[in-house]
Amino acid sequence: MNILFVGDVYGRPGRRAAAHLIPQLVAQHAIDFCVVNGENSAGGFGITAKIGQKFHAYGADVITMGDHVWDQKDSVDYIQTGDRILRAANFPKEVGGVGAAIFSARNGASVAVLSLLGRTYMKMALDCPFRTGQCAVEKLQKKTPIILIDFHAEATSEKIAFGHYMDGKVSAVLGTHTHVQTADNGILPGGTAYMTDVGMTGPHDSVIGAKKDPAIRRFVNQMPVRFEPATDDIKLCGALIDVDECSGRAQHIERLCLDLEEG
Repeated sequence: MNILFVGDVYGRPGRRAAAHLIPQLVAQHAIDFCVVNGENSAGGFGITAKIGQKFHAYGADVITMGDHVWDQKDSVDYIQTGDRILRAANFPKEVGGVGAAIFSARNGASVAVLSLLGRTYMKMALDCPFRTGQCAVEKLQKKTPIILIDFHAEATSEKIAFGHYMDGKVSAVLGTHTHVQTADNGILPGGTAYMTDVGMTGPHDSVIGAKKDPAIRRFVNQMPVRFEPATDDIKLCGALIDVDECSGRAQHIERLCLDLEEG
């Protein structure tokens, strides 16, 4: 089966790329299941229910989040009541919402998606993603062999270690958060597709999505600044994964980095 994973959608430019390119990719590659990381889709900070509904209209089967999950006013209600949006599973259970769920793909297969946050260099004090992930995967394996993990983390080392930890247990481990696409996509020895970071869907003439000048001033002056989404060189970044439906093993993973051509 063919799976499309779309990297962190950043602001209005990223949403435009998603609106134009996701339907094209779904049709062109006969996509059976689509995951979109909506972590930065509302001006760079979190998501709203309205934006989430649009992603589903474009072809997203499920939306994953990250450390900006609670940034918008309606985020809590949306996460707690939405049936196709995931917050990280290693948040405390009391926050509401779910970190993993099973969905029906277009071809009828059952696909499990698990969202996790890394801890290295992250400001949140969360449960261990390795132990939380292992516990969740053991439960999901009883229901489907097709399991996808969005590992939203800062450190490359933590992501790579996690990928090897999950090798042979899940279909794919796909890194998000840094907004910089890596070129290490491949199939690990146990049959798990892996990529340290799938990259950002949004304006690439920027500092990881934000306008360059304010970001530079913050580094130079060490003073708070207001970040706004940049507007130029808009791309959709992500990955295409081919997974065997019976075994859940990945057969191929391909990087995506497509220019938005409007007009």
